[in-house]
Amino acid sequence: MDKALEDYLHYLVVEKGLSSNTTQAYRRDLSQYLHYMKQVEQIDSLNDVHRSNIVSFLFHLKESDRAATTISRNISSIRSFHQFLIREGRSTQDPSVHIDIPKAEKRLPKVLSPAEVEALLEAPDRSNLLGIRNKAMLEMLYATGLRVTELCTMNLADLHLQMGFVNCVGKGNKERIIPLGREATSALKAYLRYSRPQLLKKQRHDVLFVNHHGRQMSRQGFWKVLKQMTKDARIEKELTPHTLRHSFATHLLENGADLRAVQEMLGHADISTTQIYTQVSKTRLKDVYANFHPRA
Repeated sequence: MDKALEDYLHYLVVEKGLSSNTTQAYRRDLSQYLHYMKQVEQIDSLNDVHRSNIVSFLFHLKESDRAATTISRNISSIRSFHQFLIREGRSTQDPSVHIDIPKAEKRLPKVLSPAEVEALLEAPDRSNLLGIRNKAMLEMLYATGLRVTELCTMNLADLHLQMGFVNCVGKGNKERIIPLGREATSALKAYLRYSRPQLLKKQRHDVLFVNHHGRQMSRQGFWKVLKQMTKDARIEKELTPHTLRHSFATHLLENGADLRAVQEMLGHADISTTQIYTQVSKTRLKDVYANFHPRA
C-alpha cells in the first residue's frame, strides 16, 4: 500500500506536473487514509477496500470535527488515487466511485479596504535593511496578486523593472506575465540597490527576496513579517499572506477591471474561481449603501 502511494505521488510530480506543496497535500491526505485502512479497518491490500470502508473513514473525519472543505479534499484525493490504481492495473474496482462530495459552504474571502492597504504598505520602517525589504515584498504582493510561494521563490531573472512587469511560474508550471505599478517598481529598485546586496553577505544566488541570513525567504518567515506589519499598521483584522491577493483582485474588479484579465493575472485555470471576487465587490457595495444612504 505504501509503495502504491509513492508511485502515485511520483506520477503527480512527473506526469501531472503538480507543485511540491500540492503533492505534499496529497501525501498527507492519503497517508492518513491508508493508516486508517490498516489500523482501524485491518486491510492490508487496496483490492480489499470497499465503499463501506471509505465511508467509515469519512465518518471518522467528520467525528474529528474536520471541515466540509477538508472532507471534500480527502474524497478527491482518494478518488484520484483509486483511479490511478485502476489505470496502472493494480486494482480491478474503484470503491470511491459512488461517494458524493459534500457541498462546501461558500465563504467570501477576507479583503482589506484601500485605506487599510495604504496603512499596511506604509508600516515598514525604511530606515533599515529589513524594512526596505519588507516594503518591497508587500508592495509587490499587492501590485501583482502573487501567491506567497510564488513571491518567495521568485528569482532576479523574473523581474523586468524597465518594462514594468514580472514573469511568474505558478501552479501546474503555468507561466504568466503580471504588470508592476510605479510604487512597487520604486520599492523593488530601493531593495535591490540598498538592501539585498548587504543582506546577502557572502552568499551568491539569484533568489529575489532573502532573510537576514542571506538565504531564501520562507513562507513562514514572510508570515511573521506580515503579522508584525499588521500590528504596526494597527489593523484589527486577522491577515494571511493570501489577504493581499484577495484585496488585489477585489480592488481591480471594483474599479472596473475585466474579469478575464484578472483571471489571467491571478493564474486561475477556471474563471469561476475568479468570479468569487465579484461577490465580494457586491457585498462591499451593499455595506456602503447600508452605511451611507439616508433611507437604507
